[in-house]
Amino acid sequence: MARGSDRSASGGVTIDRRAFLGGAALLLLWPTRGLAQAQTSAATALSPETLGLLDTSKFVYVSPLRKDGAESTCHGEVWYAWLDGSVVVNTRRGTWKAQSLEKGLDRARIWVGDHGRWKAGIGSARSEAFRKAPSFDARASFETDRKLLDRLIALYEKKYEAEFDRWREDMQVGFFSGQRKLIRYTPV
Repeated sequence: MARGSDRSASGGVTIDRRAFLGGAALLLLWPTRGLAQAQTSAATALSPETLGLLDTSKFVYVSPLRKDGAESTCHGEVWYAWLDGSVVVNTRRGTWKAQSLEKGLDRARIWVGDHGRWKAGIGSARSEAFRKAPSFDARASFETDRKLLDRLIALYEKKYEAEFDRWREDMQVGFFSGQRKLIRYTPV
């Protein structure tokens, strides 16, 4: 007979309150634990080359995917941090990355590495060099956790040391005002 249980007068098993609540807590935690394991599994399915670049590269190139799986015509190199098995970026609310997610396009393709600017300026040719880089598909989601912002800022301060001083305040104030969004891209 299990600890915390007892036989009733009718011969059935009754479970005390502590055992019942402990089991209920496990059931409530199960989906969260399962999601974290799924995110970790997707990240570890990336090639060692890709994981190495995610730890060292200054840029990722992001393209939202349309509902049919085709790439958007919008691409671009962005600052990022590799946090908890996901690419995390801080972007303005009106950017194509944020707008596509607001429209329900929650999938993206990510290339990792520094291959220069995708589009140098108005009228200039677009560089497709990033396409030679390791890539993966990801699920995009908005994040509102202040602690995640703090971790992102701390990594940006080291990773983009020379340029970050002029962006820190904009990223922090913009996050709180809603003018900037955190987007998490989790490998699928």
